[in-house]
Amino acid sequence: MEKIFSKTTGLTEKPFTYCPGCQHGIIHRIIGECLEELNIVDESISIASVGCSVMSYDNFACNSVQASHGRAPAVATGLKRTNPDKMVFTYQGDGDFASIGMGEAIHAAGRGENVTLILVNNAIYGMTGGQMAPTTLIGQKTTTSPTGRKEDGQGLPLKVSELFGQIPSVNYVERTAAYTPAQIRATKKSIKKAFQNQLDGKGFSLVEILSTCSIGWGMTPTESIDWAQENMINYFPLGVIKDEGEIK
Repeated sequence: MEKIFSKTTGLTEKPFTYCPGCQHGIIHRIIGECLEELNIVDESISIASVGCSVMSYDNFACNSVQASHGRAPAVATGLKRTNPDKMVFTYQGDGDFASIGMGEAIHAAGRGENVTLILVNNAIYGMTGGQMAPTTLIGQKTTTSPTGRKEDGQGLPLKVSELFGQIPSVNYVERTAAYTPAQIRATKKSIKKAFQNQLDGKGFSLVEILSTCSIGWGMTPTESIDWAQENMINYFPLGVIKDEGEIK
C-alpha cells in the first residue's frame, strides 16, 4: 500500500497540550512542513512566547529558545544578528505580541530586522484565564469585559497587520486564517513565503493567523469556528497587507 501522508520531520514526537478545537496544533504542523520542505529544520531557531504556546519549543524539531513575556522579537533580533545564517522566527499570541510585546515587535519592524514574526490572533488571553486582549472585538465577552468590550473606555481592537504594514522598513505582511482547508493552505503558502523572504535577505515579515479559543470564548469548537468566520474575518480581513518583493 502506498503511503501518502506522514508526520513532518519539522515536528518532534512530543504530543500537543492544546485544548480541543484549538488551531495551534494545525499551525504548528504547517510550520513544521515549511521547515521540512525548505530543508531548514536544522538551520532554524524558533522563539517561544509566553501564552498557550509557551512550550512550543517541545514541538518544533529545530533549535528553540524561550523568551520572557512579549520579548520574543528582541530575542529574535539578538539571535539573528549573532547567527545571520540561521532562519529565525517567533511564535506569539495576540496578548503577548500586541500588548506587553508591542514595543519589541514594532521596533524590530522599524529597524527592518531580517526575522519572521508569526502572530496567532484568537482575540483573547487564552492561557491566563480569558481576559480581554488588544484584539478582542467590540461586544465580545471576556473575564475582564463580562458585558462585552465597549469602544467608549476600552477602545477599538487593534488591527496589528495594518499597523505594521505602514512601517517603511517592513517587507511583507499578510493576514490569514486557520478555520477551513482553503484557509489552511493559504496560511502555509504565506508562512513559506515569509521564511523564504528571510532566507533571501529581504527583511522583516509578519504573518498574522486568525484562530479561535473555544474554551476562553465559552463555545464548542464548531461554534467557535462559526463565530470566528462570521465576526473576526469581518473586522480582520484576510489578505496581503504589504509585499515589497525584492529589496529596493
